[in-house]
Amino acid sequence: MRHHILTTGLRLTVAVLFLLGGANVLHAQIEEEVPIDSIAADSIDMELQSAIAQEPVMKKVPKDWAVWRPDPQRALWLALVIPGGGQIYNRKYWKLPIVYGGFIGCLYAMNWNNNMYKDYSQAYIDIMDNDPGTASYNKFLHLGAQITDSNKDRWSDIFRKRKDKFRRWRDLSFFVLVGVYALSVIDAYVDAELSVFDISKDLSLRVEPTIMNDGLSPNRLESSSLGLHCSLNF
Repeated sequence: MRHHILTTGLRLTVAVLFLLGGANVLHAQIEEEVPIDSIAADSIDMELQSAIAQEPVMKKVPKDWAVWRPDPQRALWLALVIPGGGQIYNRKYWKLPIVYGGFIGCLYAMNWNNNMYKDYSQAYIDIMDNDPGTASYNKFLHLGAQITDSNKDRWSDIFRKRKDKFRRWRDLSFFVLVGVYALSVIDAYVDAELSVFDISKDLSLRVEPTIMNDGLSPNRLESSSLGLHCSLNF
């Protein structure tokens, strides 16, 4: 009986040890699998990073400011809104003194002629109203000259002609100002259009035989004739 109990206890001990050993082995395998998975994850991340690094990066090509190609429509609108704006946009700065000089000259001429027109108009009114108190015309007289009844008609005609002359010059200055403005707009547009015009040194003339059809006869052989074809590249 005692021997049977010892045998049974020994078997139970062996079974417990076996179970504990299996559990330790299973735990060790689980611990070993975790770093393997982490290593695999790290390798996947490295592969993704390398793939991203190898992808072509679209770099923005810097604009070559040395080769300027202005837009004709934009140059036109800038010239219409801002006097000289089209020349600034086309980078033709040397034209600005011409444009602004024309504007300033026309404005000055228009203002000066307008003042002279007002002065002579007032002088003509004063000489025609027979009022001695209104004598603004005296500042236009030569030194020692006086207006009398004998020369009043002659001076009246002089003041009237000068009044009309300065009025015409004032109006002409305005139209010249409009013309300078229109020329600045046209220049800006044409300059932008010609910026893409081929101005290379390729100047050549080609002469080659060709067949010309005058269309006078339904027969192509009868209406065809030999000729020379000239082409000029410039």
